[in-house]
Amino acid sequence: MKNRLLLIAFLFSIHAFSQEITGKQLLEKAIKFHDPNGNWESFKGTFFVTMKTPEESNRVSEITIDLPKQRFSVKATFGKKTTEYHIDKDSIQIVFNGTKNPSQEIQKKNSLSTARAKMYQDYYTYLYGLPMKLKDPGTIIHEQVNLEKFMGDQMLVLKVTYSKEIGKDTWYFYFNVDTYKMEAYQFFHDEQKNDGEYILLDELETINGIKMPKNRAWYLNKNATYLGTDILSKTN
Repeated sequence: MKNRLLLIAFLFSIHAFSQEITGKQLLEKAIKFHDPNGNWESFKGTFFVTMKTPEESNRVSEITIDLPKQRFSVKATFGKKTTEYHIDKDSIQIVFNGTKNPSQEIQKKNSLSTARAKMYQDYYTYLYGLPMKLKDPGTIIHEQVNLEKFMGDQMLVLKVTYSKEIGKDTWYFYFNVDTYKMEAYQFFHDEQKNDGEYILLDELETINGIKMPKNRAWYLNKNATYLGTDILSKTN
C-alpha cells in the first residue's frame, strides 16, 4: 500500500510539474540560456564543423553566416575534394577545388547544385540557430510540456510541429530541468513507424555570445544505430 501511494504521488508530481510551464515559456527560458543577449537576430560569424562518421574520412566545413546581409557560405573539404557554396541573397556561386562556376559535367559528377547550396544554408542556419529558430514563422509550439526520462535523465520535453508549407516532421526538444540548456532533440517523419533520428548534445562552444552545442551525435530512432558526430569549433 505504501509503495502504491508513493507511485501515485510521483505520477501526480510529474503531471503537476509539467503543467507549471507552457511550451512558449519553456522556449523563452531556453533561448535566455543559449542566447542571453539576444545576438542571434544580428548574427554574423564564422565557425568550423568537423563531421566524423564511421569508416569514412572526416569532413571539415568552414561556415559563415551573416543574417543581416542575408549571406551564407560553406567550404567543405572531404578527402581530395573541396566544395564551396556562396550565397548573397538570391545570388549563388559554386566553387569546386578552387574553380569557380565548374562545368555542368563536374557539377553532376560531384552532386553540386544551387538547390544543395540552399539546403546547406537552411540546414546549418537551423541547427546552429536552435533553439532561437523555433520562433520562426510556421513553427507550432505545443503548449503541454512533459517531464520525461531520456537517456537516463529527467528532462523537460517540448513538442514542435510545422505548418504544412514548412514541413511535415514532428520534433521533440529535451531541456535540462534546472538550467533549460538544450540536451537533445529528436525528429520523426512518421512517428508511428519510429523513423527519423535523435541527436545527443554535449558540451558548449560560445560563438558571438551564443552558447551552441559543441558535439552533436546522431542516431537512428528505430535501432539506435550510430551515424556520426558533428564537432563545432571556433578555429580549424
